[in-house]
Amino acid sequence: MDINEIRQQRIVKLEALGAKNVPIYPAGVPLHTTIGEVLSSFEEGKKVTLCGRLMANRGHGKINFMDLRDATGKIQLYVKRDIIGVDNAALLEHLDIADIISASGELFKTHTGEFTLKVDDFSILAKALRPLPEKWHGLKDVELRYRQRYLDLLTNEEVKKVFLLRAKIVRSIRSFLDERGFLEVETPMMHDIAGGAAGRPFKTFHNEYSMDLFLRIAPELYLKRLLVGGLDRVYEINRSFRNEGVSTRHNPEFTMLEVYQAYTDCEGMINLTQDLICHITREVLGKEELTFQGKTIDLKTPWNRQSFATLVQDKFGIAPADDPLQMLKKLQAKGYALDKNRLSRSQINKIVEDGLEQDLQANPIFITDYFTSLCPLAKVKKDNPLISERFELYVAGMEIANAYSELNDPLEQRRRFEEEIKDLTGEEKKNIDNDYLLALEHGMPPAGGLGIGIDRLVMLLADQPSIRDVILFPLLRLQQEEEKA
Repeated sequence: MDINEIRQQRIVKLEALGAKNVPIYPAGVPLHTTIGEVLSSFEEGKKVTLCGRLMANRGHGKINFMDLRDATGKIQLYVKRDIIGVDNAALLEHLDIADIISASGELFKTHTGEFTLKVDDFSILAKALRPLPEKWHGLKDVELRYRQRYLDLLTNEEVKKVFLLRAKIVRSIRSFLDERGFLEVETPMMHDIAGGAAGRPFKTFHNEYSMDLFLRIAPELYLKRLLVGGLDRVYEINRSFRNEGVSTRHNPEFTMLEVYQAYTDCEGMINLTQDLICHITREVLGKEELTFQGKTIDLKTPWNRQSFATLVQDKFGIAPADDPLQMLKKLQAKGYALDKNRLSRSQINKIVEDGLEQDLQANPIFITDYFTSLCPLAKVKKDNPLISERFELYVAGMEIANAYSELNDPLEQRRRFEEEIKDLTGEEKKNIDNDYLLALEHGMPPAGGLGIGIDRLVMLLADQPSIRDVILFPLLRLQQEEEKA
């Protein structure tokens, strides 16, 4: 039987219930207990009311055994027609798997020890017009799971566990930072200037003010304004947007943690990063070790470090003093098919880092000593102005975090902004954020800043191969809507 026939049969049942004046989508919900609460403190003979989705219905003469499930667990229902009464008994034939019901009765254990509710009354809270997938695990169309995540969650317990774990990770981040005196803040998601990171923005338009706006690439420049304002420790768990490629590690809409702390530096951020990730892992996994795609990753500190400057010199022959054109030519000489006359900072960074990722170990490693030319918002090293005080953290060959000693010299920051945009043309052309520079001129304390990709961190801790597996509703190509029956 195809889906349209099943749907039509259920509509017939819906209409039959309506003809009997049975409310199918009633207003109000009966006072009830969660199934999880009942199972955790089971008390035989206790009267309870439960609400949930019907997941199984097995008939034995005048008795039905049903499985009821809510977000907290599953319990068996014992439904005997002599007990529920004539009117309710007549409704049983109109029930289908996936219908949402309430059931009241007395708790007991079967002779096999199964926790069960002996139902003496029930009602329909919502009629499901479509069935649940029968063999969800066997579906080969992975994209369908992402498009219909609600079915994925209903029928795949392992998927549900991933998102419960994600919630625990975010709670753990908040508790760690809150206990250390950091203040959680919110900054704008619509910016008049796209800044704070390299990346192509999404554009929008505000009608009332007749102004172009951009969905934020990063919240960095707003968070550092707060350091100027005397909020010395701030963080934001934020949604950011980049109008770029989609892959197993990239989604155009993603979640970042950004942390800023006054009176510290890049080295302070290394310590904070190690402590934070180890804290999260201990709290959600109960250990300082994890397995990702068959690789065992040891999180014991201190984590190793490698110099970006040394790595790119060895692999590409690129030196800190090279300008973008020289870097481009050296990459071309190494076999990279790049037909452009110039590459932007972000493009060079991506090509180089993609080339390095495959050579990195599974255990956490801090890549330090980034070129100043690739880090317009970071301070330079005291002994080498061509190298910045910046690191990126890689785990299992995947970038997880980025941090640096924040540049707080307003004149140097202006010079770098001007240098960054001087050769940009067309859509790449952008304005300097003069309001941020104005804030810097009022004095920003020395500070360290840290960004951690929440989605990628969840991938690691949940052992998921794709970023789409840890985002409830990842961005997908448009699909032609099914014809409505």
